[in-house]
Amino acid sequence: MEESTGGPVAEDVRRRILSMLAQGELRPGSRLGTEREMAEAFAVSRATLRSALLPLSQAGVLERRTGRGGGTFVRADIVERNAAELVGLPARLQSNGHTSTTRVLATDRRPATGIEAQALEIAEGAEIFTVRRLRYADGVPLSLDLACFVADRMADLLEQPLGGSLYELLRVRYGLTPATMTETIEVVSASPREAEWLGVAQRKPLVAITRVARDDAERPFEYAYDLFRADRIRLTATSRSAVVAVQRSIHSA
Repeated sequence: MEESTGGPVAEDVRRRILSMLAQGELRPGSRLGTEREMAEAFAVSRATLRSALLPLSQAGVLERRTGRGGGTFVRADIVERNAAELVGLPARLQSNGHTSTTRVLATDRRPATGIEAQALEIAEGAEIFTVRRLRYADGVPLSLDLACFVADRMADLLEQPLGGSLYELLRVRYGLTPATMTETIEVVSASPREAEWLGVAQRKPLVAITRVARDDAERPFEYAYDLFRADRIRLTATSRSAVVAVQRSIHSA
């Protein structure tokens, strides 16, 4: 049977939900509940509730998720990010009008693995710092980040506040600024732990970005592996014609 937008009772439920959004009682990422829970809360039948939710889902205001922890949620805004951009995530979120918060999950000082050592161009077993963080945009989980840094270039890093922009911290305290960035982008499936942290179902697609940041002397100082929720991130890339670049160089000479 096809869903419909319902009658006046369904319209009243829609207006109540929109009012809760306008007053801030519901925010991006808020869970309204299961169909049964919502029908009870609004004192309507489940058929009427489905009719009330249909236009809001079609308009992108709400989204329905299945599986464990599923239900109806207020849709969170998509975050746009440029591939291999040289600014940190907090700055990107702020420039796009999003709020940004960070939860530090773990830090460590340990020998580099073979892959980490190769990426950072250091000896295997040399000491690195690792920082694992959960990043939020507009109060909703956005990414799970693991960053590895060369320890002898920032000896007291783990004693510093790590909840803000690490690039800003590196610039101010250690004089390190990313001059070039290399990123590899792929799609992976969320593990049970990753799914729990990011608030998605297990095996949901995640956008994985492996990054190496280098200073102006082309020395790597960060190797990172970031996992973004695929339903919350949009990656963009801009290419410039080599002919145009040469012409601009000639005209500015």
